[in-house]
Amino acid sequence: MDDQAEHGDVSTHGDVRPQDSDQPALGRRRFLGAVGAAAGVAVAGCDSASHGEPDRAARPSEAMRAVDAERSKRGNADWRIRSVGPQEAVEGYADKVSVVPGEEFGLYVSTTSPGFRVSAYRVGWYGGAQARLIWRSGRVPGRRQKPPVLIDKTRTVQADWQRTVRVGTENWPEGAYLLRLDAEGGHQRYVPLIVRSEAAAGRTLLMHAVATWQAYNTWGGFSLYQGQDGAYGTRSLAVGFDRPYDGNGAVKFLVYERALVVLAERLGIPLAYTTGVDVHRDPKVLRGAAAVLSLGHDEYWTPQQRRYVTRARDAGTNVAFLGANTCYRRIRLERGPGGADRTVVCYKSAYHDDPYLANRRDLVTTDFRQQPAPDPESSLTGVFYEGYPTDAPYVVHNPGHWVYAGTGVRRGDSFAHLVGVEYDRVTPGEPTPEPLEIVAHSPLVCNGRHSHADSAYYTVPSKAGVFATGTMRWVEGLMAGTREAGRNHGMDARTGAFVRRTTENLLRAFAAGPCAKHRPKPEDNVAEVYPGASRVRA
Repeated sequence: MDDQAEHGDVSTHGDVRPQDSDQPALGRRRFLGAVGAAAGVAVAGCDSASHGEPDRAARPSEAMRAVDAERSKRGNADWRIRSVGPQEAVEGYADKVSVVPGEEFGLYVSTTSPGFRVSAYRVGWYGGAQARLIWRSGRVPGRRQKPPVLIDKTRTVQADWQRTVRVGTENWPEGAYLLRLDAEGGHQRYVPLIVRSEAAAGRTLLMHAVATWQAYNTWGGFSLYQGQDGAYGTRSLAVGFDRPYDGNGAVKFLVYERALVVLAERLGIPLAYTTGVDVHRDPKVLRGAAAVLSLGHDEYWTPQQRRYVTRARDAGTNVAFLGANTCYRRIRLERGPGGADRTVVCYKSAYHDDPYLANRRDLVTTDFRQQPAPDPESSLTGVFYEGYPTDAPYVVHNPGHWVYAGTGVRRGDSFAHLVGVEYDRVTPGEPTPEPLEIVAHSPLVCNGRHSHADSAYYTVPSKAGVFATGTMRWVEGLMAGTREAGRNHGMDARTGAFVRRTTENLLRAFAAGPCAKHRPKPEDNVAEVYPGASRVRA
């Protein structure tokens, strides 16, 4: 049976052609308006400020209608990988971390099989299927690409491959996508891609942490944490998007982000999609957004991204940090073989070697809290990253807070293993917003030291609310007690139900606009929880 016919609701407007072809991918720009209008899909283009192309932004209402229509469609439960196989069996990467609907991207693939196919799955609820097949290619000839290149100065790995195919995205709704490479030998890999929104006015904006995905990527033997010998001292000082991801190709997305996407789509709230890199490039997507969501592991930010999110908060956009260790590393984005902003620079403890130290100390790539330009993350998040690793129960401190409505919790109720593997706490001696309410206060031990993890909520004069979970396992907790793949860390169904209901309360409240306008203001209890601690106001 034809691959398209198997999935009766698959778009046929996207196309893929081998790179050797002189013909462009189907879906020429002159047809975008007609095709997009007929399908009810947002027609959008490259950001003119970043790419020098005409502005083709659709009205937000049109994009919202497209996503709403997409949610009601039947999903395809076969999106999961069945056989990863050896790394060289099939692997690939895209030349863009995100595209707008209708924009082309290049796909670079290496495989030991004679051929492969590409299937584009959009992640969502879809009646429980959790993804829908939007497009599938025909057969693409396979080949083994050459070994990676190592840039000695920064120990940066680049695949340096030839482009295999160009893919058009006409009629691809905004959202988070998994491109699955299916080699004829039976092995599979993912390539993640965000089909981003150009505007998010009135919507909840999901901000995917692609820089953090790349920081931990060990493909080619190097990441920002280790070199080929496994040592910290031989780590990369800069890592690039011009290479595949390790493992199944999308581990960070699947563990720390997918469950939140699925839940948010199931709730039916108006959604928009972007990445931290795109916010860095152009903050206009934040304009008028009801809320911005930072997902489960969002450690690496540029100063520009942080500044723009802070400005959005101060203009009335709610912000949620659904993880821990957020906005901890200060990075710089530089060019790579694929173009602008394809390299994530972070010297960390070797910041004395950062060439920006002489003249741009505010852009030196060390932790935000460290010299030479300390600016602790707590002034934005409300909480302060403290440690790794830990495994501890999540303990409710204020059961009457609106975020816990309908959970039935009482003060002192706990949920085993929900705090970990990294955690944040309210630290009065660091810049802390006021008023700030600690709603969960969880005792733990980390590296022999007794401390606490805190969930906290604060508001600002714009009426925007900011909530931080204080634990990296929050999004993972959405899957606890289910049959879903993930790292549940022993979390049970009771914990999963608690996390889901609490997150639903938060998302619905934040989707309704500046939270202090329709939810009780926080009651500052920092002095009660941490008596005698001196307070530094953000």
